[in-house]
Amino acid sequence: MANAKSIFITGAASGIGRETALLFASKGWFTGLYDLNESGLKEVSELIGEDKCCYSTLDVTSSDSYKAAVAHFSEHTGGMMGALFNCAGIMYMGSVDEVTLEEQLRTMRINVEGIIIGLYASLPLLKKTPRATVISMSSASAMYGVPDLAVYSASKFAVRGLTEALNIELERHNIHVTDIMPLYVKTNMISSQKHKAGTLDKMGANLAPNQIAEVAWRAVHQKKVHWVPTLKLKTLKLLSRYLPFVERPVMKILSR
Repeated sequence: MANAKSIFITGAASGIGRETALLFASKGWFTGLYDLNESGLKEVSELIGEDKCCYSTLDVTSSDSYKAAVAHFSEHTGGMMGALFNCAGIMYMGSVDEVTLEEQLRTMRINVEGIIIGLYASLPLLKKTPRATVISMSSASAMYGVPDLAVYSASKFAVRGLTEALNIELERHNIHVTDIMPLYVKTNMISSQKHKAGTLDKMGANLAPNQIAEVAWRAVHQKKVHWVPTLKLKTLKLLSRYLPFVERPVMKILSR
């Protein structure tokens, strides 16, 4: 049976992806759970109920893996995809002489190429679904380059650029494209970092994954391009817009 109220979530085994799956399922949406962590996917699936979701492993950097995952999802939704949530992502904190080249390139492959591959694989389903939405996890680091997160920050600038361009480009297909740009979120990706960036010490990781899930829920029902959670970050965003000359000195202070 065709199901327009369906969401394909990458990185669904933990953190923001997991909480988003649980929230959308609680509101009656069929959830497709995709991640490399199969045991984590199984656990989320059992919490939701196997009749309300499907799951399979996915390597977002592999076009073949992504096509197979989308085909798997399509079998359960009758060829529909109400929303694609590009949630999978990685981060390595540290200066460029501390993070290896392999780690930096892996960041770009997962955080940027993974979204592009996913968009191409999912576009046929999104086009067939009325008022479909593409949501991507960007970051506050897409507002100004963050020291000790240079390549991660660059990857999120890329997500922001893709979002802004595709928001216009895919409008003709009635597909809304948006992103979420939070400060640090309390997930294992943050707590497992060996090096702590100065911005993490100054700003803290005060957002919970379920709060970002709530933002994702609003994102499929409203037509904003960028979602900027928390008043603190909105203030910084306004500051950078009207007083751009303060961006660099403020970032230097925050990153110490």
